[in-house]
Amino acid sequence: MSLPTTVDALVQALQSVGYFADRRLATAVFLALRLQRPLLLEGEPGVGKTALAKALSEVLSRSLIRLQCYDGLEQREALYEWNYAAQLLHMRAAEGKGGADMAQVEREVYQDRYLIRRPLLQALQAPAPGAVLLIDEVDRADEPFEAFLLEYLGEYQVSIPEIGTVRASATPVTILTSNRTRDLHDAVKRRCLYHWLDYPERERELAIVRAQVPGASAALAQQVAEFVGRLRSQPFANAFQRAPGIAESVEWAKALVALDTILVDPEVVSDTAGILFKQREDVAALTRDMAVQLLQPADTDA
Repeated sequence: MSLPTTVDALVQALQSVGYFADRRLATAVFLALRLQRPLLLEGEPGVGKTALAKALSEVLSRSLIRLQCYDGLEQREALYEWNYAAQLLHMRAAEGKGGADMAQVEREVYQDRYLIRRPLLQALQAPAPGAVLLIDEVDRADEPFEAFLLEYLGEYQVSIPEIGTVRASATPVTILTSNRTRDLHDAVKRRCLYHWLDYPERERELAIVRAQVPGASAALAQQVAEFVGRLRSQPFANAFQRAPGIAESVEWAKALVALDTILVDPEVVSDTAGILFKQREDVAALTRDMAVQLLQPADTDA
């Protein structure tokens, strides 16, 4: 599929695959596509950063390549490594023939067929129209890894000592996500467009729940969206280490449907709190009295 021609067209295309983006987010994505710049998305866990990359790969009919970052991630795991076992076999076979030109053998073992491509190189060498590269949770990687990414982010190319510079065959759509467990280096941010992705407004979350959980009644979907929205608001949010994300809202709605819930009550909230929260302290903080307050009709809100 060709790139959407307007922000509104992009919003509609994303909705067609079940992703509901507000106009600010859609504008950031649209500009990233038009300007061929990486897009850095920061925000709390569960607000839809990773899901956006998946939705874009569907909308654009491009393969999704994911690089999951973690503490200790090395360049070879992100870019490439050589198939050392195959190279060694080739060298032994050449030695067995006798009279082999070892300089020639050394050049042969660095041929393309011995190269194991990792996500960055896969994205650069993806055929037209290109791939969607998701560099997920980049804040979990070490700072030296950020420096390693600069060449790719700035020029869509990488340098491999044995081969030389590899440039993108077709410019990858590149999405970086960060939960902001630490600040990223300014050099990374300068090479990207930036968007802070917040929790959705109630109406957008309601649309997401309805789309993802078609088995939920209109009343139940409305109650889920309102309940979770209030959980994230003050003063309730202060009671928890981390508020539920969109993924938890959807999962909770699915669980309520599985339990044949017609309307949510405090007992159901207590029984299913482990779906909304993943910390023991947060589950305990969601008391029955708080659930009663959160379930009050909207017109009684303070």
